[in-house]
Amino acid sequence: MASSSSHFHYHKSRNDDAEFESLFDELLEIPDDIPEPKMRKKRAFIERHREEGDIKLWNDYFSETPTYPHNIFRRRFRMSKPLFMRIVHRLSTEVEYFAPTQDAVGRSSLSPLQKCTAAIRQLAYGGGADTVDEYVRCGETTARKCLHQFTAGIIHLFGDEFLRRPTPEDLERLLHIGEQRGFPGMIGSIDCMHWEWKNCPSSWKGMYSRGTDKPTIVLEAVASYDLWIWHAFFGGPGTMNDLNILERSPVFDDIIYGRSPQVDFTVNGREYNFAYYLTDDERRTETEDETFQGQDTSFCVKIPTELFTPVTVDDEK
Repeated sequence: MASSSSHFHYHKSRNDDAEFESLFDELLEIPDDIPEPKMRKKRAFIERHREEGDIKLWNDYFSETPTYPHNIFRRRFRMSKPLFMRIVHRLSTEVEYFAPTQDAVGRSSLSPLQKCTAAIRQLAYGGGADTVDEYVRCGETTARKCLHQFTAGIIHLFGDEFLRRPTPEDLERLLHIGEQRGFPGMIGSIDCMHWEWKNCPSSWKGMYSRGTDKPTIVLEAVASYDLWIWHAFFGGPGTMNDLNILERSPVFDDIIYGRSPQVDFTVNGREYNFAYYLTDDERRTETEDETFQGQDTSFCVKIPTELFTPVTVDDEK
């Protein structure tokens, strides 16, 4: 039996070759509308001669014969020189960021004086981080980091000492001063202020704006006659009034839960066991004095804050 098979023949023509080559060229052709990848920019390096800046800063304010006297130092740094040096010493020995270091080639980094001066100048004058570049010799990013590290370090090192509740000895002193000033039983003044928040997120503006289109953050503070602020409650939305803030503030928690220290004083023949805070709007209180003085001595409190989160603003405050 003979088998049968089918044979198929494919005849290749020149037209087929031309069509194939045309399709191949179209696939390989790069369209003109595809943008070329952009070259990644290298980080610009500016030689600021920070060592010379450190020497100039030392000769201007901290040498045995400084260029500028103590009164100019206090005006520009908003504090006395011994206090500033105490802060610099604590930060440089207890906060790693402010410790003197060297880079890989053995070159010294910014000195603790330069870093602290960069932070203080921003707090004192309310200028941007770039404003300290020409004198302190540090870039904008570094100056901003100095500010954040400075405020965080101050809170860490001095918060327990100054932001603490009065001890029995403190209460006795405050009560004595209050009685001498005609307010027996008063241990301080309490008040609230609104701080404009320039860079408030758009979705939050309704919650932080009241009466105006400018969002604000509320600061509640208790201050004594010597401007010791031992209580600060910060971060409330600007839509809240003073009573709303007091309802959320922990300032009266000790009284509510029975932990408040007992004090005894007499007014008009009647004995009282709890101290009080002065809130009379007709009298300029210590808290208002502190607020006005703080706005005069620290310009960053007077101008709108440009930070983005209440937590960060709280630290800078």
